[in-house]
This record gives sequence, structure tokens and C-alpha cells, in this order.
Amino acid sequence: MIRIEGQPVLTAAEMRAAEDAVIATGVTVDTLMDRAGTAIAHAVRRLAGSNAILILCGPGNNGGDGYVAARVLAELGATVRVAALSEPRTDAASAARAGWPGPIEALAEAKPAPVLVDALFGTGLTRPLNGTSPQTPNTPPAKAGAQLGTAIDDVPGSPNWTPASAGEVSVVERLHTLTTAATLAIAIDLPSGLATDSGHALTTPPVFHLTLALGALKPVHLLQPAARYCGEIRLLDIGVPVTSQIEVLKSPHLAPPGPDAHKYTRGMVGVIAGTMAGAADLAALAAMRAGAGYVTLLGDSAGPPHALVRAAFSDHALANDRIGALVIGPGLGRDDTARVRLDAALAASHPLVLDGDALRLLDPDRIRALTVPVILTPHAGEFDALFGRSADDKITRARDAAARTGAIVVFKGADTVIAAPDGRVRLAPGASDWLSTAGTGDVLAGAIGAMLAAGLDPLAAAAAGVWLHGEAARRSGPAFIADDLADALRSARASL
Repeated sequence: MIRIEGQPVLTAAEMRAAEDAVIATGVTVDTLMDRAGTAIAHAVRRLAGSNAILILCGPGNNGGDGYVAARVLAELGATVRVAALSEPRTDAASAARAGWPGPIEALAEAKPAPVLVDALFGTGLTRPLNGTSPQTPNTPPAKAGAQLGTAIDDVPGSPNWTPASAGEVSVVERLHTLTTAATLAIAIDLPSGLATDSGHALTTPPVFHLTLALGALKPVHLLQPAARYCGEIRLLDIGVPVTSQIEVLKSPHLAPPGPDAHKYTRGMVGVIAGTMAGAADLAALAAMRAGAGYVTLLGDSAGPPHALVRAAFSDHALANDRIGALVIGPGLGRDDTARVRLDAALAASHPLVLDGDALRLLDPDRIRALTVPVILTPHAGEFDALFGRSADDKITRARDAAARTGAIVVFKGADTVIAAPDGRVRLAPGASDWLSTAGTGDVLAGAIGAMLAAGLDPLAAAAAGVWLHGEAARRSGPAFIADDLADALRSARASL
């Protein structure tokens, strides 16, 4: 099992193309399925120990992987049972089922086991398993039996099992029931009922402890609301070479200052204050804690830390050629004074981090016209205001916004997407839910500003800032406030 940091992320179509390229070399689908099932079996065996295992197999190749895994687990000495939703509908899955020597139970009649493996539906699912709307992203995951799905008898290709004890038991209800009864629930490639590319929940699945991604990570593993159902995610190598412009965010390489370092070589950050001075204070504190050597706050502000240099806002202060990054937007306001300060910042020819109110006062064309490196850090509301609403997935929207503006776009949220104009994307793994408090976005802007001022290229600066922000949140525990988060950037930086 491979950790996901830095790993490529492929859409369902890209993964199929990668598999087809391997098949074109003479490797058969059956061989790929055997590789996947064997990798699953060894991972499950390692995690399950001596506990009994129940594998749920669907009609497609995901189910075929499950049959292979069951056979290999039995060969390894595990106690394993198989429950099937229906007869296989692909040749490879049929061959895999034929290779399983044990009995096959009907899903509707299957009894729970301590270890549950979901191999019902994988990346090919395009419609809900039920006729009701899935839960919204802000709704907690359903409990076992809370939502009914397609009746087992209604699944195409089913053997029309109608056990008297099951009645109109649904696929989703059975999956919830069996998963809830298990002490370890593992999804193969992705939990059944999720859309591979968009992160949407086509049907609300149970929350799994672990998802074993086959061959490559998929957007579903990192985009919300789907990612919340995956639990921990690990990658299994199935012998399919993959490449992608999209990668999972990884820890940055940030070297400590050398013996010849001084405050300016570490990077000078300018933060422009506005109507809510506390937001700019947070951004400035974050820039300092993230490693900037010199931070100056331009505008009305007072109080600690004393190491923060405060000055009146002026064109002269902005003209300091030592400023390596200028952060504007946190608490800026949207009045005439804010507009004047924003205009001056854009004209100052410093690399820019544009956040908060600055994003409400600009349009994509004006950002596109800038000749300095620019990083935008919108949350969903700011993104919609700047670029318009869209039904596209978050990766597509962030990529389009980056291409449209020529800027790095950090589309914030529980599933932060960082996109560059050339199509490169970094996806941040799920961050602490406690980040949902005032001021944490200001902290992120300051941290990114410190990385940009230190000389990192804009995509690397944005990625490093997001990583430090997420790590600081993890280290802060529950119920932190933005001030705590800014302070925790120091230990996050020290962890590298």
C-alpha cells in the first residue's frame, strides 16, 4: 500500500486509456484483473489479521477484482466469504468468478463479517443506485438503513433473487447495514455510489475506514462531498504506468536559513490593511510564522507582535524594491479607500497574493493584464463572484479560472484545488473541519505570501502555503481560532 502524497490523479477515462495502453502491449484484461485482485488480497490480509472477511462483488470488473481477491485470500489461509449482487456482465469478471472455488451468497441474504470489502461498483458508475437525491455536502453521512437504493431485483443482469426474508431490500441499505456491522470496512477503488470525476455522491454510501485506489488516485478520493466517504486512502500498484498534470499535494522542501541568511534574503512581505485591521494582522502574523524574514503592515493597525513593522500606507512605502510579495484583500473593505489601495498595489510591480475583498473588486481581465506573478485565494463565494457559477467540477473550474486570468488559483475549501494556467493542478487531502472559523483564510494568504517572497515559483509557493496551513490545523487540534493557527505555522514549518 502506497501513501497518496505526490501521486498522480487520473479521471476514469484517463485510467481506462492507461489500461488500454498496457493491453495494447499484449497484457490481457484478465491479467490486469489478477494483478488488481492479488494486490487487494495482500492488503486486506495484512489489515484483517485472523478476522473473517466478506467481499461484496458487483456485475462489472470491480466485482471481478473482488472475486480474484477472495480466491487469493483463501489461498493465503484467510476465512473469506463472497456475496454477489448479480451475475457478472463482462468476460473478465465471469472468468474471475469461475476461479472462486467457494459458495456465492446473495447480497440480500449475506450475514455481516468483521471485515467488509466493497467491490460492488467502481469507476464505471454514472447514475444513482436509488431514485432519491443524495445528501448535500453539509449533511452528515447516513446511518445504516437510512437511505434505500435500487432494489436488488431491479439491477440489470441480476439472477432475480427474491429471498422471503429480504423483501425489497436495497443495494444501498444492505451496504450500509453490512458496513456498519463491520469493524473494518474497505472500499475497492472507490465506495459504491460515488461519481469518479466530479466528487459528487450519486448515492449516499456508508463511510468507509479505508479505500484502496487501483493504479492511480481519482478525483473522487479528494473532492468533496465524495472524499468524506472514502476514509483513509492508499494506492495499490497494478502494473499500469500513469502520468498526469494533476497530483496530490505533498510536503514541500523548504530549506532552513543558511549561515549567510538575513531578513531580506528570507523574504520581505508587505500586507495592506483596510477596514478590518485584524484580518491584515492575521495575514502578517502568518507570514512571519511561516518563515518570512521581514513583514511590514501598511495601514492602520496596532498591537503585538513587536517584530511586525507597521507603517502608514503610501505610494512611497509600496515602492520598496525589497518587497518580495504583497498581500492585499484580508479585511480590505470595498469602499473608495479600498479601491485606491488596491489600484496602488496592482501598480507597484510586486508579486501579488489577492484574497478576500480584493477579489470582489477585480475582474478576470484586469488580473490577466498584470505583468507580475499573481496568486488568487478565493473561497467558493468569492470564486462565484469573480468567475460566475458553474455546474462543472471543482478541478475544471479552477483550471479554467487559472487559464482565464494567467494566475495561480487556490480554490479554497474542504477540498482545496490549486491550479496553474498551464493546466497543472495540486489537490490537497482533506483538511481539518475546524478550519471553518473566521480568519483562517487570512492566515493562508499570509503563509502563501511568505512562500512567494522567499523566491518559490508561484505554483510551488501556493502549494507550500496550503500544505503548511493544513499541517498547522492538524497540529492545532479542535476548536482553535485563527490566531492559534497562525502560531502553529511555526511548528508546521519545523516539521519539515
